[in-house]
Amino acid sequence: MKSGSHTMLAEERQGEATLIAGSNPSGARKLYLESYGCQMNFSDSEIVASIMQKNGFQTTRNSEEADLILLNTCSIRDNAEQRVRNRLMQFNHQKKKNSDLMIGVLGCMAERLKAKLLDEEKLVDLVVGPDAYRELPSLVEEVTDGRKAVNVLLSREETYAEINPVRLDSNGVTAFISIMRGCDNMCSFCVVPFTRGRERSRDPESIVHEAKYLFQEGYREVTLLGQNVDSYRWNISKKGDILNEKKETVNFAQLLEKVALVHPDLRIRFSTSHPKDMTDEVLYTMAKYENICEYIHLPVQSGNTDVLKKMNRGYTREWYLNRIQAIRRIMPNAAVSTDIITGFCGETDEQHDETVSLMKEVEYEFAYMFKYSERPKTLAERKYEDDVPEEVKQKRLEEIIKIQTKSGLKRNKASIGKTFKVLVEGVSKRSDQKLFGRNSQNAVVVFDRGNIQPKTYVDVKVVDCTSATLHGEVVK
Repeated sequence: MKSGSHTMLAEERQGEATLIAGSNPSGARKLYLESYGCQMNFSDSEIVASIMQKNGFQTTRNSEEADLILLNTCSIRDNAEQRVRNRLMQFNHQKKKNSDLMIGVLGCMAERLKAKLLDEEKLVDLVVGPDAYRELPSLVEEVTDGRKAVNVLLSREETYAEINPVRLDSNGVTAFISIMRGCDNMCSFCVVPFTRGRERSRDPESIVHEAKYLFQEGYREVTLLGQNVDSYRWNISKKGDILNEKKETVNFAQLLEKVALVHPDLRIRFSTSHPKDMTDEVLYTMAKYENICEYIHLPVQSGNTDVLKKMNRGYTREWYLNRIQAIRRIMPNAAVSTDIITGFCGETDEQHDETVSLMKEVEYEFAYMFKYSERPKTLAERKYEDDVPEEVKQKRLEEIIKIQTKSGLKRNKASIGKTFKVLVEGVSKRSDQKLFGRNSQNAVVVFDRGNIQPKTYVDVKVVDCTSATLHGEVVK
């Protein structure tokens, strides 16, 4: 299923993309980049492309002509790792024809499987973790000299703040801005704290500067990215501060406002929120500015408090529902999406039923749903038994998918007859006579092309829908 779907059977909004930027000047070495997993990985790949471009590499869509192949990987689920392994084997067949080809793994698989990938399976020449991308040029030179190269050290400071990412495979309308890295939430099922390190926030002024640059370049929407954006926090000295004078603190609500003020025609989205940290201040800031989209991704994972405790999520069912009520109260038109895990360690039928009842109560616009998959080095692996049978996990998953499909269709049907301001992103994949864009609630809207151009805003009245898409007519 595609990421625009209202119902996703996906563990980490997982996809793969061959990324390209610019042309290939004569004599430049060529880099082929492939990304898997979350939006953060795709954003990181743009940073990698920028670093390598400054060191003589231009990106290409054709892996056959590449001098360097890099796979930016994901460790959230086992099948994600298996897909990467299959691709590495394919590229190694290519290497038999071109012995000078270099193959590397970046990202979340790097630290966890470095020895296996380099020495045991001999699938790669270099392994580079998420905080070591600045070292890529020197590591590539080590490989050129005939050595294997590895750097998976995690950092407490690295944010790549001053690097201007190369916008890869871009539609020229929407772009990612990374506002923080790492995660301090030790959810028992998650590998991110071990693969991406501790939480650290990026200088807000550099974020605002990047947003201004993107708007000047014609982009009309930015998504602020972080593992937990609600915990964004930065101390900056005010102009004229003297040494040791108290510093101003910028939280996520204040950062949202700073970016919203860049230009009223620049839309702002963000991902991902954590229920335990999402404040009313953020919600009131969203409600204050029309260009901050009325859409929140708020992962619940489970509707049962005991399961949430085992997951180490830091909130109860009641707390989560309180946050949903706050969203509905402060932004009545907001859309909410979520992540749900079925079959976590020890989950009973009764506990699963509480997830079902929560889904029916909230009625999400979107949901990303998947079966629990035990990951090495996590607290859950060390402390709990993965004891829910696979067929039970699958049955529970199918049940929540049906519920979400119904909720998504109901939400979309409620949009029929309403008019939305839509940012035009491009031509519909199904017909070159139609365009598509998204409304503030992140719903995909398809409408007749006419003389309308991408990067513009149009008012579209919804006349029909599926569970995944709104169909509308442009209001003159």
